[in-house]
Amino acid sequence: MLMLTLVIGDRNFSSWSLRPWLTARQAGLPFTEVAIRLDRSSTKEEILQYSPSGKVPCLIDDEGGKRLLIWDSLAICEYLAELVPALWPAAQAQRAEARALCAEMHSGFLPLRQEMPMDVRASRPGQPRSPAVCADIRRIVAIWEACRSRFATSGPFLFGAFSIADAMYAPVVWRFLTYGVGVPPASQAWLQSMLTLPAMAEWQAGALAETS
Repeated sequence: MLMLTLVIGDRNFSSWSLRPWLTARQAGLPFTEVAIRLDRSSTKEEILQYSPSGKVPCLIDDEGGKRLLIWDSLAICEYLAELVPALWPAAQAQRAEARALCAEMHSGFLPLRQEMPMDVRASRPGQPRSPAVCADIRRIVAIWEACRSRFATSGPFLFGAFSIADAMYAPVVWRFLTYGVGVPPASQAWLQSMLTLPAMAEWQAGALAETS
């Protein structure tokens, strides 16, 4: 029997928490959620009770009496995919491409992260964008457009069926909505598919319910 606990930060701000949380929800995996409010005097101490890195998210698997800790978003998603292999595309070439796109998101797009942080509750469509942010936006849209042009007949997500790639780019959905980023029709259709997921609606409701 699975005994998973996922430690997350604020739903409004914690983009890294959203990624494995959405992955687990979409996989139908049961887990206990521990939410820790960020940017408080007690935050670091609370997180260190669960995560050795002092950061969220952190997945805890207590199955079989042996506690396993995983404290990186992409590593958590990979672990969940070992439990539910359908979280990656079935074809080897597509799995490799999906992993490359996930790794690019995991390590890149720093200007976007810094200048357009995830803030589900906010609306800032007129905020100026630096050339570096515009370059990040163009690259992300190019990824979405390329995936949807090739896999549109297989389903509404980046590789047809929902995969970890969709979860890794899910925070960008909120970023683009918050900052009023327009995208081409194929990318817009993907955004709408993401927004219709019950799990995304659940995450949004949680973010709206949080108090500052």
